[in-house]
Amino acid sequence: MAGALGRRGEIFDMDALLAIDARRRELTNEVESRVAEMRQGSKQIGPLKKQGDEDGVRAILDTNERLKEEIKTFESALGEAEQKFHQAMLLLPNTPNDSTPDGAGEKDNRLDRTWGEKPDFGFEPKAHDDLGEALGILDMKRAAKIAGARFALYRGAGARMERALINFMLDIHTTEHGYTEWLPPFMVNPQSLTGTGQLPKFEEDLFKVNDGQFYLIPTAEVPVTNIHREEILDGREFPLKYVAHTPCFRSEAGSYGKDTRGLIRQHQFNKVELVKFCLPETSYDELKSLTANAEAILQRLGLPYRVVTLCAGDLGFSAAKTYDLEVWVPSQDTYREISSCSNFEDFQARRAQIRCRPEPKDKPGFVHTINGSGLAVGRTVVAILENYQQKDGAVGIPEALRAYMDGLEVIEPG
Repeated sequence: MAGALGRRGEIFDMDALLAIDARRRELTNEVESRVAEMRQGSKQIGPLKKQGDEDGVRAILDTNERLKEEIKTFESALGEAEQKFHQAMLLLPNTPNDSTPDGAGEKDNRLDRTWGEKPDFGFEPKAHDDLGEALGILDMKRAAKIAGARFALYRGAGARMERALINFMLDIHTTEHGYTEWLPPFMVNPQSLTGTGQLPKFEEDLFKVNDGQFYLIPTAEVPVTNIHREEILDGREFPLKYVAHTPCFRSEAGSYGKDTRGLIRQHQFNKVELVKFCLPETSYDELKSLTANAEAILQRLGLPYRVVTLCAGDLGFSAAKTYDLEVWVPSQDTYREISSCSNFEDFQARRAQIRCRPEPKDKPGFVHTINGSGLAVGRTVVAILENYQQKDGAVGIPEALRAYMDGLEVIEPG
């Protein structure tokens, strides 16, 4: 395990973890040995009474009282050791799958494929926020007045495009890709975030409500995955394919100075999320099909993108393997992430106790969970505004989206 985790490029104090585990096992043995001694002594009481050996009976009862007190002491210490061990284990990330390439960070990610042609404008492309402000469909200044930095205010055709994209994505995923739509709570309890891996490690990235009694969700992955927390599922019904649109809330801790303009990195944004529950033997096929489902949205919208496989050093905490979809952003002359499609294997299932029986008489085993954005809506707006911009500042509407905007083909200046 230490070697596999080492592929992530992080240093984990495995000696400290093993020491905690050794202490936990030692205390368990201390408790169990005394319980066994008490049982053995109690078995002797009956025969001793028949023999009239009251002194022998009293000696055993005295010994048992002493053992009870010792057991209480050791159980208290064991409880503390168990808690330390549990907390330490919650801070260990998932181990990378063997097919995840080695590497230290983003520069080592593997390019798998590209799709679509980058637009050749013949003029200097504008940034999406400049386009949106000029068209009157984005108002970042008033958003800052209302809430602060990293919030957006959509107006008119901008608000309509956001809503249209949500409905378009949900329709494709439910009617063509076979996902069941859910509308989950936008706040969750700490157990849900622990199950999917956000807590305890990433608490600073979350917005708390009522001193941590609830948290605003950072992604629909959290409530949707926890639909089946502490359940045993019927593996014959797999894969379970769920889709949900929710707002997402992130504090963006540690991102000071990064993407402060526009819609790229917001405290609140909309996302359509895909989640699968599947058998271990099929999970990597299901990851590929989920990734293809997310790609289909970009292809329908005619947005150039590429697919990269994240290296071990760039993996998210809970992921064993991840494909990132990165859409072309002309003003930045680069590709930006618009979806991360990950296989968590049984990492989340173990934390959330999600199991299944492949057949009714089988022993329950942990499921594999998979999720990916299908897509991040705000970043899709970014991509449309920038890739469909025209020299006069107008922005075309992708043909696949026009039916969702009452046939609107172009957002004109003024």
